[in-house]
Amino acid sequence: MQPLAVINAGSSSIKFALFEANGEFPILFRGQIESLGVAPRLTIKSAAGEQLVDRSWPAEDLDHASATSMILEAAIGLLGGRRVQAVGHRVVHGGTRFTEPVLVDAEVLVELRKLCPLAPLHQPHNLAAIDAIAATAPHIPQIACFDTAFHQVQPQLAQTFALPNELTEAGIRRYGFHGLSYEYIAMRLRELAPQYAAGRVIVAHLGNGSSLCAMRDGRSVATTMGFTAVDGLMMGTRCGALDPGVLIYLMDERGMDARALEDLVYKRCGLLGVSGVSSDMRTLRESNDPNAAAAIDLFIYRIVREIGSMAAAAGGIDAIVFTGGIGQNDAQARLEVANGCEWLGLTVDERLNMKAEMRIDRQESKVAAFVITTDEEQMIARHAAALLGRLSVAEPNIPRIKV
Repeated sequence: MQPLAVINAGSSSIKFALFEANGEFPILFRGQIESLGVAPRLTIKSAAGEQLVDRSWPAEDLDHASATSMILEAAIGLLGGRRVQAVGHRVVHGGTRFTEPVLVDAEVLVELRKLCPLAPLHQPHNLAAIDAIAATAPHIPQIACFDTAFHQVQPQLAQTFALPNELTEAGIRRYGFHGLSYEYIAMRLRELAPQYAAGRVIVAHLGNGSSLCAMRDGRSVATTMGFTAVDGLMMGTRCGALDPGVLIYLMDERGMDARALEDLVYKRCGLLGVSGVSSDMRTLRESNDPNAAAAIDLFIYRIVREIGSMAAAAGGIDAIVFTGGIGQNDAQARLEVANGCEWLGLTVDERLNMKAEMRIDRQESKVAAFVITTDEEQMIARHAAALLGRLSVAEPNIPRIKV
């Protein structure tokens, strides 16, 4: 069976992976082009971690489109004559229309472009990768998988802002994001600890972009991100939840327009803004600057507060799962969050936590605690394979659509 390619395009990097389309979807290789616009570098590693490609370019030589073409070229070379059957993409925003993976065509692209204002740091780059492949290899089917789709099953009450009905009906509502990560964690938890997966679980996806999701029986019931991916928790450069009156004040008193406010809340706030040092938790941990410590404290405080909110939405908590770059790798952050959640009955074993064991709670803890590495790319590969399977039953010759 032909392998599946997955592309996860962000604002300054493009992650990608190639999977065998069978069984547990074993990975062939994965890599990324990072530091786009600064010092682009392509690295690819085998499933065993062996370095296969390491190449750099001057900053001006690669944009998202050309970087995607470079990835495609490198992947074709490594496949040794094998052909990719399809490319699956992470697309951050699917709006109200796209609630499951879809084969991309020109009409779909038009609708997805309309959602760019709702995810300005992500959606345009997601679509740039699709455009680049359509131009380079129009014969390859492309499948869009949406970060918002996992949360579409939430109760209407959890999705609604206290706005006039006309605005709600126009699509201004809570969408939620990181859905592909949450879906993967829900799947893994069913495999690893089915007794907890069936209960009330809070997943903490903590990284440069951070959010929480409350689940019951593996289904989303509430999440911290809302209409856009700037809401909820404090993040690397995003402010998280903010009194809208602050924005009105900044418009009136500082003369800031929409673009200036967008730049502020997406790129100059969060860990970077509070610390004045860095958006990277590792750098802040090593810093002696008191503002770095203050930024970490605020980051943890907001997570702990919102865990209380998620527990309320779920009707209690049976387990918490840490994932994402910080959630998986920062033992101190996990411990600090757990310490703030002692009132919920959560206590972690510091030895297990330092080793990042899958299960890190103490035996007497009333709440189970897990560290599970997320894999959005594998989730996309699974969705792409399932959609291709459904389409091949309905139409044996899947059309290769030029977009």
